[in-house]
Amino acid sequence: MDLKAHIRQIPDFPKPGILFYDISTLLQAPAAWREAVDQLAARIAPFRPDRLVGIESRGFIVAAPLAVHLGIGFGMVRKRGKLPGSVVSHAYSLEYGMDSIEISADLIEAGSRVVVVDDLIATGGTAAATLELLRKIGAEPVAAVFLIELTGLNGRAKLDVPVEALLQYES
Repeated sequence: MDLKAHIRQIPDFPKPGILFYDISTLLQAPAAWREAVDQLAARIAPFRPDRLVGIESRGFIVAAPLAVHLGIGFGMVRKRGKLPGSVVSHAYSLEYGMDSIEISADLIEAGSRVVVVDDLIATGGTAAATLELLRKIGAEPVAAVFLIELTGLNGRAKLDVPVEALLQYES
């Protein structure tokens, strides 16, 4: 099945010069979405994770059904101030400033094997920060898996774990 046929490309979003890869159209095609989940699960399974962690927000859409498919837990990495209870934060640099992400302090046990999941990897900054955040709570990130990779931005070079991407675009 040609999964790329189900990814809508929107030019000049969210700003001029950016080509946005929209997964909404994939989510509207049940057979294609199931195929994508099956293929991603097949790439994740060899890493033997205890948990998947999705990055806000489209990473949740991808990671949650994968966790159910694999029979493992799912955790969320969110922007600062979005999670209740005790959280662990990690600040990181962006091209023009700083940002911060958080994870619940008590939902992933130390030593847990974790695969990071997101819909798309571009520059890799948020994914790299997520790996550091997981290490901060004592988890063991074992891989990062993406539905889409923009290869021209070389984001995978920022990650110190194996990287899998189902669909690749030059950028």
